[in-house]
Amino acid sequence: MSTGLSIGQVAERTGLSVHALRFYEREGLLADPVRRESNGRRVYTEDDIDWLDLCIKFRSSGMPLETIRKYTDLVRQGPGNEQARLALLRSHQDHVTAQIQQLTDCLNVITHKVTTYQQHLATGEPTCTWETP
Repeated sequence: MSTGLSIGQVAERTGLSVHALRFYEREGLLADPVRRESNGRRVYTEDDIDWLDLCIKFRSSGMPLETIRKYTDLVRQGPGNEQARLALLRSHQDHVTAQIQQLTDCLNVITHKVTTYQQHLATGEPTCTWETP
């Protein structure tokens, strides 16, 4: 019996489907090769879970799979390429920061509209047929 985690356990812990886990492995997105039992079943480690959690955050923030693959390749190469890793992460950080600003702008417009409608409903003042932010 293995002391590692089965693909089903990893799916449960990460929220990824078994299909997605196999896809991540096939696409070379895992930092270390997944160990196999003698019967061919995948056996994952806690380090694999930590790496998958990182990949999930990268994907949730809009990082393309190709960029995750590049980062993974750099990590696999070991020490000496930290500058390249930093550049990749800074570029994505800039992208996420721009996304946050865009969403903040959208939220400000929505908040203004909510306030406008709340005031309209509270006071009975008419609203325009077309509205400005």
